[in-house]
Amino acid sequence: MSSPTNIAAYLSQLAAKQPSQPALLSPGGGLTFGELEERSNCCAQGLLQIGIHPGTRTVVMVTPGVEFLVLVFALMKINAVLVLVDPGMGWHNLGKCLAESKPRAFIGLPQAQMARIFFGWGRRTVQICLTVGRFRPCRGYTLARVMQLGGDHPGFTPVPSLREDPAAIVFTSGSTGTPKGVVYTHGMFSSQVALLRDSFSIEAGEIDLATFPLFALFDPALGMTTVFPEMDFTRPAQVDPRQIITPIQKYKVTHMFASPALLDRVARYGERHDIKLPTLRRVLSAGAPVAAEVLRRFSGLLQEDAEIHTPYGATEALPVCSITSRELSEANNTRQGQGVCVGRPLPGVHLSLIRIDDGPIQIWSDDLLVSPGEIGELVVWGSNVSREYFGRPEANDLAKIQGPEGEIRHRMGDLGFLDEGGRVWFCGRKSQRVITPQGTLFTVSCEGIFNQHPKVYRSALVGVGHPPQQKPVLCVELEEEEKKKGKVSPQLRKEILDLGAPHPHTKEIQTLLFHPSFPVDVRHNAKIFREKLARWATEKVS
Repeated sequence: MSSPTNIAAYLSQLAAKQPSQPALLSPGGGLTFGELEERSNCCAQGLLQIGIHPGTRTVVMVTPGVEFLVLVFALMKINAVLVLVDPGMGWHNLGKCLAESKPRAFIGLPQAQMARIFFGWGRRTVQICLTVGRFRPCRGYTLARVMQLGGDHPGFTPVPSLREDPAAIVFTSGSTGTPKGVVYTHGMFSSQVALLRDSFSIEAGEIDLATFPLFALFDPALGMTTVFPEMDFTRPAQVDPRQIITPIQKYKVTHMFASPALLDRVARYGERHDIKLPTLRRVLSAGAPVAAEVLRRFSGLLQEDAEIHTPYGATEALPVCSITSRELSEANNTRQGQGVCVGRPLPGVHLSLIRIDDGPIQIWSDDLLVSPGEIGELVVWGSNVSREYFGRPEANDLAKIQGPEGEIRHRMGDLGFLDEGGRVWFCGRKSQRVITPQGTLFTVSCEGIFNQHPKVYRSALVGVGHPPQQKPVLCVELEEEEKKKGKVSPQLRKEILDLGAPHPHTKEIQTLLFHPSFPVDVRHNAKIFREKLARWATEKVS
């Protein structure tokens, strides 16, 4: 199969070659690749008829399923620009994201349309409304009407697209601030497809459980069948494990992407009930570091030859590195408390580490590089890396560096180092480092020491006060069994603090606070909002 620029063209190729292969398996109704191609062509023609043209920024707020896939591929085929936001990010952030992206069209469920009207989302820019569902709360079109219009004008030909043409604006999770719109080009999507296929040996004919809907866009390009679990995609940490296990077993799923929080819930349930998932060949988990205990538990549900991968990346650059759970376990045993190993850069992805600097860097210089083994900020570039944020020049100034050959190098905002074997270690976010009179502490490097206690579910290091006079405070969320006991014993407090005493980078941490439930991001429910915890800790220790 050749490599098209627009990933929607992969669907056309697959539909011509294997029209009866399932594109979607669902209790509510399936779809073959031939049917998806036919329906998305009809929908694309209908979208053109109602005024959605190449370059039209179009919000899509539709539940993952048949309509979602048809609409997304139809929009790709006419070279419109998808605007993708997480509904769970909150009304305020949603409003800011939609105002920033200046959409001309809004496609959504009735609830989304009502929210748009009530909160005034896109009031100044939205001109075309399309409701997916029988109830139509606003003037505009229904999906049924669009499909009818498309059927009245047969003979659709996809709109040509170039690699540099914008394909989507995908908003970040906002774990360290206001979500930013990342501009995805068609070339960026295509490069990601190739990296995923080659790096993880994904084969045509596999079945993917898509717990993160955006990844379903890659399935037809990879020749995989999609299964959407019946879950709340905005709350993966609260998923009923049976909503994941049942479709894996029913549809013989071979591949799954899952946030660490979702993986943890399923792994605990599976271990308690002696669940086995023999068809699952491969699991990818990303969004935050995955605890070793979670990897151990989930590995117990799989066959011996199955593998869990923990790829590293961000909305702006995906994927960058990857490591298997087996290698990760070995690496962490040898470098205890130095961070989390995220593996080696994938082929075609370039990575360097530069001196920690909170200000903008306009032009690349090799003088920026740190010495081998020194902690610095990760910078990446390649065809899978975004060149810009939409409408955020100040964010571009802080995150983008002009490279010597015209390439744009992206500052990840993450800190880490390279070991002797060329593997990358993640030590924490740059904006969350704690600067004390004794030196700088890196969150993930410190937390790994305290997370070893069996009664600690997770911990978060925060700084109280202003750099360079910050006081390090360790916030701890206990395992559920410990939470139920109520008051924390002085002995448990001492045991946790004693874990840090032998290590030079944690021995100065003497203040410990217990938090009932850490605030986390809406996308993966795994990235800890340390900024919010820092404000909470400040009130507690003041």
